[in-house]
Formats: sequence, C-alpha cells, structure tokens
Amino acid sequence: MNLAAGIDPQLPNSRSSKSSGLLTYRLSVAIRLTCSIIQQGEICAFQIHGQDAPFEAVVLNRTSGEGLLRASGAVDCETQKEYTFVIQAYDCGAGPSGADWKKSHKAVVHIQVDDVNEFSPAFRESVYKASVTEGRIYDSILQVEAWDQDCSPQYSQICNYDIVTPGTPFAIDRNGNIRNTERLSYEKQQSYMITVMAFDCGQRSSKESVAVHIDVKPVCKSGWQGQSRVTAHEKDKGVCCSLTSGWNKRVDYEPGTGSRQLFPKLRLETCGGPLSSVRATVELQTSHIGKGCDRETYSEKSLQKLCGAASGSTDLLPTPSASTNWTASLLTDSGRDSDLIYHFDGRQAANVPDRVVPQNLTDQFTIATWMKHGPSPALRAEKETLLCNSDKTETNRHHYSLYVHNCRLVFLLRRDFTQVDTFRPAEFHWKLEQICDKEWHYYVINVEFPAVTLFVDGVTYEPYLVTDDWPIHSTQIDTQLTVGACWQGGEVTTPRFTQYFQGSLSGLTIRPGRIETQKVISCLQACKEGLDINSLESLGKDIKFHFNPAQSVLVVEGEDVNSINTAMTKVSYINSRQFPTSGLRRVHITTTVQCFGEDSCLSIPDIKAVVMVLPPSEPRITITGSNRLVRPASDVRGPLLVAPFKDLRITSTVIKGDGSALGGGG
Repeated sequence: MNLAAGIDPQLPNSRSSKSSGLLTYRLSVAIRLTCSIIQQGEICAFQIHGQDAPFEAVVLNRTSGEGLLRASGAVDCETQKEYTFVIQAYDCGAGPSGADWKKSHKAVVHIQVDDVNEFSPAFRESVYKASVTEGRIYDSILQVEAWDQDCSPQYSQICNYDIVTPGTPFAIDRNGNIRNTERLSYEKQQSYMITVMAFDCGQRSSKESVAVHIDVKPVCKSGWQGQSRVTAHEKDKGVCCSLTSGWNKRVDYEPGTGSRQLFPKLRLETCGGPLSSVRATVELQTSHIGKGCDRETYSEKSLQKLCGAASGSTDLLPTPSASTNWTASLLTDSGRDSDLIYHFDGRQAANVPDRVVPQNLTDQFTIATWMKHGPSPALRAEKETLLCNSDKTETNRHHYSLYVHNCRLVFLLRRDFTQVDTFRPAEFHWKLEQICDKEWHYYVINVEFPAVTLFVDGVTYEPYLVTDDWPIHSTQIDTQLTVGACWQGGEVTTPRFTQYFQGSLSGLTIRPGRIETQKVISCLQACKEGLDINSLESLGKDIKFHFNPAQSVLVVEGEDVNSINTAMTKVSYINSRQFPTSGLRRVHITTTVQCFGEDSCLSIPDIKAVVMVLPPSEPRITITGSNRLVRPASDVRGPLLVAPFKDLRITSTVIKGDGSALGGGG
C-alpha cells in the first residue's frame, strides 16, 4: 500500500481519574490515501515511541482512524507532571509476516497531568520557640512554615495560617509571621503556648497543629538584682512578697547567731555593657543607736580599765549626782549606753568646779570625747567650743581650748612665760568630713608638746595647719574650765558664756601626764556590731576591699562583674553582744561603674535594706537543789558538821565576759 498522507493528531484537554489510576485521552488521525485498494486505507495500529511512557494507544475505528490513548499504569502528578513522546499510525497492508506495514510520519504528543488536592500541609518544625522583651510591640516575633506535597500551585502553596488557641494576645499573617497585639508583661505572664494550623490554597488544613512557645523576658535594667521577680500567681499563693528586685529588703538577725549573710543571691546586672571597673560601697547605718553602734554597756571608766588605759583621767561630763552636780542643768539624750549623752543646743554650758579641774597639765596629756556634730546653719559660723580653759576674771585669755569652726577642729594651747619664752606652736587645725557629718565619732588628742596628734575613730590625722604664737604673760588670775562654751570673765560688765557648742558630747575626759596608745584608743572606740565578709579565701584575686575602722562601711572594688557578685553575696552583719540593742539597722549600697575611656557609663540605682535585730532572750539565773535536808543528830553534833547546800546548783544564761552582764546595761 502506497501512503501519500500524513498524521494530524488532535488532542483535546486532558481528563484525569486518579481514583482508577488511569488517564484516558482521545486521539483523532486523518489519513489522506492515494491508493486504489480500499482495505489498504484502514488504520490497524498505533505505536508509541518513548522511554517508559506509561501510555498505550488502541484503534477504535479502522476506517476513520479514530483511536484511544490511555494510561497503561498509575500516573501521579507528584512523580511526573508532564510527558512528551512520539506516536505513529500503521495501516492494514501488512503481509503474513507483517513486513509490508506502512507507517505514518511521527507526531509529538505532550501530556500534562492534572493535580488533585490529596495531601495536607505539614509544618517543617515540630515545635517553634521564641522570646520577647516585655513592653514592646513586635512586627514579627517568629515565622512558622508549612509545606504541601501536591504538585500544582493551587494545592501545593500555603495560603493561610490560623492561631486556634483562643484568647491569646497574638496574631499571624498569611506568611506565618506571628506578632503580639498588645504589650506583654513579665509579671503578668512569663510564657505563652499557642497552637497554629496551616491551610493550602485549596483550603485543606494541616492534619496536625504545631505548638509555639513564646517566653517573655523582663526589660533589662542596670542594677542589683537577685531572685526572679514574683509573679502575680505566686503573690496570690503568698510567695515571699518582701522581695524587691530580687533581694530581701529585710534580714532578721537573732542574737548569738554570729555572722549573717545580707545578700546571698545578689547580683549586678549591667545588660552586657563593657566595663572596666566596679566599685560598691556598703554602709551600715547605726547612728540612732547610742554612740553610733552597738557598743558594750560598760561605763567609760570601766571600759578604760578593761582596755588598759592609763589611770588618772578626769571625767568632765559625769552623771549628775550630789558631788557631780555641774552637769545637772544640761540636756541629755536617751542614749542606750551606760554613759549619758549630753545635748548642747547653743544656749547651755557648764562650769567645771576648781576642785575637779586638772592642775598639773604638762607637756604630755590626752583629751578624749565622743562627739556628734553637724554644720552650722549660719553662713559664717561662729566658734563652737567643746572645752575651754580661760581667765575667770579681769581678762579674756584662753589658755587651752578645743572648738569647732567652719567644720574644722581646732585645738588651742597657749603656754605662759614660766614654761617657755620663745615663739612656739599655739593652734592646731584639722579639716575632716567627720566633724560635720552628724554622726558619732571618737576623738582623741594626744599632746606631746610641740607635737599634737588627732585620732578619729582610731585613725591618725596630722594637723594641716599649725599656727605659732608667743607665750602669754604669767598672772595671778584664776582660770575657769567650761564645757559647751567658753567663759568670758573679763572686759565685760557681766561675766557670761560665749561661743556655744551645738551638738552632742559624751565621755569627755582629760588625762594629764600621759598620752594614750593607739591600741588603747582602738579598744575604747571599738564597736560590737558591723559588716563582715565570709570565706575570704574564695574571693577572686582581682577583688579589693577595705573597711573603715568601725567596720560600718565596706568598699568592694574589682574589674570583673562575676567576682564582684561573688564578693557581695558574702557581705554579712555580725553582732558579738549577747544582749544587743534590738531594733533596725539600715543598710545602704551605692555603686559606681566605669567603662573603658569613660568616668561613669552606667547609672546603678542605690539599694536599701534593713537588718532587724530581734530582742534577745531574757537572762535567767536558775538555782536548783534539794528543798529538804535530813541528817542524824550525831552528824550535826560531830566535828565535821553538815553542809546544807552541798547539792546546790546555780545556772546562768549569761556568757562569761559579755559586757552587758558586767556593765549593768542592755
């Protein structure tokens, strides 16, 4: 058969039936024949040329050339979206061996596989986690992502996400970005768990939802912190609501328990800033207790004896009595120590009787006193005299005096011509912050003429200014020693006091003939309570610390924040008295942070706390023994007699050596 025709394939739109796994296509072929043999113009077969094309073509009508192209196996869009192969038509002119078949020209067939929405979206992660800082509104906290195995854009793309957890302050957009719809609070809720579903563009939902955990972080604030802040839920349960920024605002101290840590969980938060050094100052404020701290309740005289002070001192401010009545008119504060605290309001003073005044002051003597003084309210302050020895009549010469002037301590010592006749030191000046800080301090002036040394709280201070003067002329005029002012007996119509002192004094003494040693001075002003540091061996080598003499101020310095934190957790309060003064002690921490190249780069808020010293147990003395003694009359008459208190036992809760037991106070 001679074919003079071509194949013109016409393929309608694809139709798929994935339920059967087969795709069926109709194929129409028109053949133009030029032969005269009719039967040779029929189409008997179609042949597909292509590698592994899962299709076959069968003849439906030999005469018209209509055939059927169908899938010979499962066709899956997700495996292969389209197929391209070649098809040829064969006529019916084959001989017995099939060698005479004629075939058409090759036609190219292109088949696209339609998709069905058979797969559900799935999330790429099993759990999503993120954290946010409280108080901020985020455009996007995190992004969740789902995918779909379907092959077509309609069913493989994720068109929507939905938060299915009700009542949450979050929203999600079509791209999976989660944002918060309101400002979050760490104290209100510290974490959230929400559930998210995904939908493809055919609105098929994910089979499983995904969990999203969002933690809320507190705003980073530079400062001292400690335990985590108490949540509202914990407050409802009564969890330690005395915490402020994580540290305990009150520390109870039970007498006799030794050293007690003040801030065991304290740490400094610097929000990651590069620091070069940190300096923290811890101050124990006890100015309201006696002479500024919980000292022993010995009297000043008893304490001098215990500390080994030289004998022969004269007490110029004794407790008023029949023999010491010159202090009876002075104001007294309700101090807790054995010695009275005298308050001078600028209008009161006392003349010391001549019989009490030391008459044998030589080149060596000591003046000591406790003083609490603040700055004068006047712009140009007048002299405020603590102690003054002046002429009683006729003239107003000051032989020796101790006074405060413009927050300077001045000691005046004028010699007379019977002792010296040359230009000699006469005034010694000290300028110290302690003089006007309204706190109690212990002042000792050791005179080894012409040298004069001042001790304040056991620390030595040399005068910054020494003024020389000529000696005064010797006369027969009697002198008057006064406390709280200076006696003006001459050149005035009526003798009177002048240069009044405004402040508080206690334990004012003069000891002629000897000076006091630094060891004794330290003992006399020693405090029984103060700050302490536990486990010094565990501190970093880069940590520096020092106390003031009274151990009421501790300064800690270092370059590493972690080392500073370790040191601060070891700061403790200690009170060695068995019967300490109960009540509160305030603790104040100030901090200076220095950055590289800057004086101060972070502002660290001060923190305040209180140590509450609990009332001590009442001291008890218990006497036990038999309340009945039975002995034969012969024992009573015998030479050995009878001991009636042989089994008597006396028990005391007072520890031997405690000052409160021996000093009669507390």
